[in-house]
Amino acid sequence: MTTVAVFGAGGKLGRHVLRVLEKRGMAVRALCHRTPIAGENVKSIPGSITDAEAVREVVRGADLVVQMATTKEDPETFFDVSVRGTFNVLEACRGARIRQFLLFGGDAAMGIWFYPQPIPIDENHPLMAYPGYYAFSKVMEEVMANQYAIQYGVPVTILRSSWVFEGADLLNHFSLLKNINPAEPGHGFGEVSQEILDLVSAREERIPILTDGQGVPLRRHIVHVDDVMQAFDKMLDEPVAIGQSFNIAGPAPFNYRVAANYLSEKLGIPTVEIRCPAYHAFEINITRARTMLGYAPENDFFRMADRAIEEAM
Repeated sequence: MTTVAVFGAGGKLGRHVLRVLEKRGMAVRALCHRTPIAGENVKSIPGSITDAEAVREVVRGADLVVQMATTKEDPETFFDVSVRGTFNVLEACRGARIRQFLLFGGDAAMGIWFYPQPIPIDENHPLMAYPGYYAFSKVMEEVMANQYAIQYGVPVTILRSSWVFEGADLLNHFSLLKNINPAEPGHGFGEVSQEILDLVSAREERIPILTDGQGVPLRRHIVHVDDVMQAFDKMLDEPVAIGQSFNIAGPAPFNYRVAANYLSEKLGIPTVEIRCPAYHAFEINITRARTMLGYAPENDFFRMADRAIEEAM
């Protein structure tokens, strides 16, 4: 039986990853920092990713290693968990005979809509994180993984996903009232007008149409968690994936005006236009994953919206 060492199994993506591994009949050795990780053929090992010995214990005897452990905009923990933690996992892999180290990265490492993106973002795009600790850590993780592949022959695969949605996440993003003071840069609407602030103060919900400084609706590329798991399943323990990075996103980017109008009609909530001159339209090129892995995302914006509405009812 193939054994997989998993870091970050208790996070947003972790429970989905465990289901994929269970379906494939793989045994799991999961590092448990706070909440025990349960499941068929799952061994929960207490410890912290910041503890090199605990990490080595999880990797010991594993055939595959999956690294998802991360933190968001927390200056007190991001370096130890995301950067040092990934370093500890890579060091453990260097001394083990594993078939694959699979890193869950993110499009935050590519800058997405914080910088002009005149052409679709492919895997050759330079690493250029947008402002913030999380995006910075995503760049550092990829750099370290690729250097360990070069320097020590660690068999690295990077799954670089777009912003991952599940459940009611999409409805939360298209909510004026839930996004004026976002916790993470890039997920909100930036500086807004007094008109918008007045709506928020009055607790009047609106569905935002985000535009650039000229009033042109922004285009953004996101992904449903089911499509991320499809990609993960296809690249896990797949020899052709070794030494590769794969951009993973939905079938196509969405247009904020089209998306907002669709949700407005479905939910009966008015729209409001918000200019975001600091943001830029972007698209993720997923050709490599399509051609090398057979990746075929099934959830475009409209299907994601319908699923979110159904789950919220």
